[in-house]
Amino acid sequence: METSDLELLKQFLPLCFKEARSALDALRPVIFVFDKNCDTWHSELQNNILPSIRWHVFIGDLFPTLRGTDKGFFNACFHSTPHFQYCWAPEGIALICFTSGTTGKPKGVSIGHTALIMQSLAKVALVGYNENDVYLHTSPLCHVGGISSGLAMLMVGACHVIFPKFEAESVLRAIEEHQVSSFITVPTMMADLIACIRKRESWNGRGIVKKILNGGGGLSVKLTDDAAEVFSNAKLLSAYGMTEACSSLTFITLYEPSSVHPRKALQEFSEAKSYSTNRVGGICVGKPAPHVELQISSDGPSPVGRILTRGPHVMLKYWNQIPEATSDSGHGDWLDTGDIGWTDDSGNLWLIGRCKDRIKTGGENVYPEEVETHLSQHPGIFAVVVVGLPDARLSEMVVACVQIRENWLWINQNADCSLERKDLCVSSQILQDFCKERNLTGFKIPKMFIPWKKPFPLTSSGKLRREDIRKQARSHLQHLPSYL
Repeated sequence: METSDLELLKQFLPLCFKEARSALDALRPVIFVFDKNCDTWHSELQNNILPSIRWHVFIGDLFPTLRGTDKGFFNACFHSTPHFQYCWAPEGIALICFTSGTTGKPKGVSIGHTALIMQSLAKVALVGYNENDVYLHTSPLCHVGGISSGLAMLMVGACHVIFPKFEAESVLRAIEEHQVSSFITVPTMMADLIACIRKRESWNGRGIVKKILNGGGGLSVKLTDDAAEVFSNAKLLSAYGMTEACSSLTFITLYEPSSVHPRKALQEFSEAKSYSTNRVGGICVGKPAPHVELQISSDGPSPVGRILTRGPHVMLKYWNQIPEATSDSGHGDWLDTGDIGWTDDSGNLWLIGRCKDRIKTGGENVYPEEVETHLSQHPGIFAVVVVGLPDARLSEMVVACVQIRENWLWINQNADCSLERKDLCVSSQILQDFCKERNLTGFKIPKMFIPWKKPFPLTSSGKLRREDIRKQARSHLQHLPSYL
């Protein structure tokens, strides 16, 4: 403590003890931790003995005034002084954070102090967090995204606003009430916020938010454009990462309002996305953070392969597994992210999809995210999830579960759309033709479309539970009419 702090504490202590005595006495036993700086005001404590304090821990050697005659004070104040057994986390583990479990059972990821520090520094530098920020905790603190952004904000001394659960209306009220300048989202959160704002007659928070970091999946071009319109004063970034890498690996700026051309980054992103989908495929997720190394492991001349990473951000191991077993993937000290992608000439990483979600149809590989990217650009599609279902001839059949937008109509193969609503009709054939127009390869075009009425199941961090969707689609398959 500084001298000024100690003087203030000396004046404040008597009042504290007087007001807090009855409350503290009703609490469970208290441990009082102090050091040599307490020498200047311990007499204030001696005159206001609190029975609630049962033990004391002194850091360092006892200072002179606490020896000799003062021992009676401590005997009266502290009923016992136990021998503390300090317990340190093994192997430098700072925390154990569990994965979302979108592709299987959640796993405990052991993260070290260095990884947390490096991740915080990266976000401070690239997102621009500072002491003037008011940060709203939209992501749960049990997930690495919420933890890492929260720690970054603690590092710069920002103000924190915390509430129990994400709810669009609550977030909008909090932004207005607390003048929130920064928060993080996943695509489903962003979509909910935009929909909620547009239902309101007025909302006074549009110009308050200055920084939004999206994770947990790339924003579509439409959703990015909508977010830039609704949060017109906010710098909008998207990050790609995973729990095993202590959150974000790459960052990309989608919208920069302080720029002379604020939508330039958004336009370049859209153009690059169009270029990619017409050639290799994938979603541009930006360049790696300074401390992150990335490598693509591919077979043959193809630029597409498994995304590997290494550096101080990588986890120590999975909890209850030895490090050797965790890293035994045939890539040495590189961590296999389990994702498929490629890098362009500018160093941008393009994400194609999860290896575990890959659909094997007719001997060809299909990554759901690529198909979803194309279908999501249809004006009648609100949300889409692509899965592979068992098929006797193809091994797996590409199936799209689609939610259509309000005022749009889903029609069967032989049904005719009325002339008044002809432009607002969606069918399997219409969507298949749309995919062909977008130059999506034939075997990647879904063979079946399932109109999906209820919300897609999500994890607590807002990620799709793709396996649950696959199971539900399979269970309802026998009750669905064929649109082939």
